[in-house]
Amino acid sequence: MTAVGDREPVNILLVDDQPGKLLSYEAILSDAGESLICAGSGREALEKLLEHEIALVLMDVSMPDLDGFELARLIREHPRFERTAIIFVSAIHFTDFDRMRGYAAGAVDYVSVPVVPEILKAKVGVFVELFRKRKELEQLTAGLERRVAERTAELEVAAAAQADLMCRLREADRRKDEFLAVLAHELRNPLAPLLHAVEILRTAERGGDLSWCREVIGRQVDQLRRLVDDLMDVSRVTQGKLALREELVDLAEVVTEAVEISRPLLDHRAHRLTVGVPVGPLWVSGDRVRLTQVLANLLNNAAKFQEEGGHVEISVARVGTEWVVAVQDRGVGIEPDKLPVVFDLFSQVESTLDRSHGGLGIGLALVQRIVEMHGGSVRADSGGRGQGSQFTVRLNRAEPRAARKSPTVQRDPVKRAGPPRRVLLVDDNRDASESLAMLLTTTGHEVATAGDGPRAIEILGQYEPDMILLDIGLPGMDGYEVCRRIRREGLSSASIIAMTGFGQDRDRELAKAAGFDAHLVKPVAIGRLLSILDALPERPAVGAEAAPPSA
Repeated sequence: MTAVGDREPVNILLVDDQPGKLLSYEAILSDAGESLICAGSGREALEKLLEHEIALVLMDVSMPDLDGFELARLIREHPRFERTAIIFVSAIHFTDFDRMRGYAAGAVDYVSVPVVPEILKAKVGVFVELFRKRKELEQLTAGLERRVAERTAELEVAAAAQADLMCRLREADRRKDEFLAVLAHELRNPLAPLLHAVEILRTAERGGDLSWCREVIGRQVDQLRRLVDDLMDVSRVTQGKLALREELVDLAEVVTEAVEISRPLLDHRAHRLTVGVPVGPLWVSGDRVRLTQVLANLLNNAAKFQEEGGHVEISVARVGTEWVVAVQDRGVGIEPDKLPVVFDLFSQVESTLDRSHGGLGIGLALVQRIVEMHGGSVRADSGGRGQGSQFTVRLNRAEPRAARKSPTVQRDPVKRAGPPRRVLLVDDNRDASESLAMLLTTTGHEVATAGDGPRAIEILGQYEPDMILLDIGLPGMDGYEVCRRIRREGLSSASIIAMTGFGQDRDRELAKAAGFDAHLVKPVAIGRLLSILDALPERPAVGAEAAPPSA
């Protein structure tokens, strides 16, 4: 048989022991377009069922050796045919009891003899169509299950990848925090002796050159310390959440300080620097340190990205209501297609970067964000490779009455307000230790020093300090263990102050848990340290005793 339309024919099994009846069934159903399979007995019918997928069985009830009731039960007992439609054809066994018996055996309908062709075709058509709908539903369900399984597998793979990514991000974040903590620690260590030296210089009461020197050192130490503090919160920097300390700033002084910062690099590369700044105050409202950072960054880039013996120009001009600062070099230049991304975070424009000086690609991004936070703009221009570059910063002019310039703070030499104290200073950084010891000694305090934990514990056997300044990052026995041992063994009743380059919240918690009374981050402001010493409980005054032991 051929299919009707686009439908595939289904198999209809005709079962009767009389060939004439089989021929009549075939004649009635031939125009239905289905595949008709004939069986002359119940056993032959079972064989056909096993060979083909049967949509409907049309069978005679009264057959020798295996009647319709028994054949229907056998069909229904097989899992493969439990939903196959069965129509009984019978001239007898047509009472209600017979019908109940047939339905119990698995029949779904009856056709009486003589067969009315229209009735037979209608009933067969209904069950064939139900079979087709069931197959379509099964195929649809199987397809959905397959797609669900595939999608589930994809989601499981994606979830596993997401979990792995989150794990790696957490690990990267942890490593970033550790890196920043260590970096800040390493940056703060050299800041401490620098700050101490500045404070000692302030007590020297010497000539103008020395005064200029200490002010320059002090200003740069302050800027370094502030930049290190910003480094500890990278998310705030990258998201443009830096807090500006606004005041009325003379842009001419900002240019001078930026040149001062960049001068070592300019001199090292033998560049000629031209500075063009109008006479008189050039007022802007902003953060002096941040604006200095912007111009110093641009000057450093101009110095790095041109051959030695080059020329760098920085100029300021008034244009309408703005001050326009231009930093120009005659270096490697920027390709036109790279100009739109030169301020992107982590951007490394290959044509402009000597990889030995390229950095991390954050400098210009910070320049743009800081300038925009001041309500200004910055742009880059270049004629292309080898044509040099110019970076132009525009800032709104400010009138003197619009803001009040912060007065220059004259730092007086630090002085002790309370009685002299005994201090045990434990630090393996010799410069930091000696400079702080000298500074404390110049203010009238007595200082013993130790370079490691065992030496500090040894000194405590012969020296009772009022305060122990204890570095955390000591070799061998770290500061936490030294503090715990002093507290555990009752080696001293002195206040123990952690003095470290590690300044995160976790570091403070660890210090508190170890028994420290306070946690100071290097470089320690001498004024704060003296205030802590002044606030200590009274002890007998330091008398004429033997010199305090040292490392």
